[in-house]
Amino acid sequence: VQLQASGGGLVQAGGSLRLSCAASGRTFSSYAMGWFRQAPGKLREFVAGIRRSGDLTYYADSVKGRFSVSRDNSRNTVYLQMNRLKPEDTAVYYCAAHLESHGVDNYHYADPLEYDYWGQGTQVTVSS
Repeated sequence: VQLQASGGGLVQAGGSLRLSCAASGRTFSSYAMGWFRQAPGKLREFVAGIRRSGDLTYYADSVKGRFSVSRDNSRNTVYLQMNRLKPEDTAVYYCAAHLESHGVDNYHYADPLEYDYWGQGTQVTVSS
């Protein structure tokens, strides 16, 4: 699976952006997807995740209520809608794919090591 993230840019605090992550291949619907971000000098951190069927979503406490993750399996794309952006949201945002097991898969959605494929990242800069 190859992932291509897009939609980043410069926005003022309080504004919105929508990130997209397009996946190649026919097995996109087999993958749970995650969004992570990394600010300069900081570790990569989990932002949001969504199960392969889209029925379950997960969020970091810092973005809960402001960000929304969704996916369109017919378009092989996952989205991250970011509202009420803050300067501390400034980072490079990455999408990642986890091959979800059939049946119960209790993967640790916030752990980068659980993800098999990564996109190249898109820069989000929020000015104050």
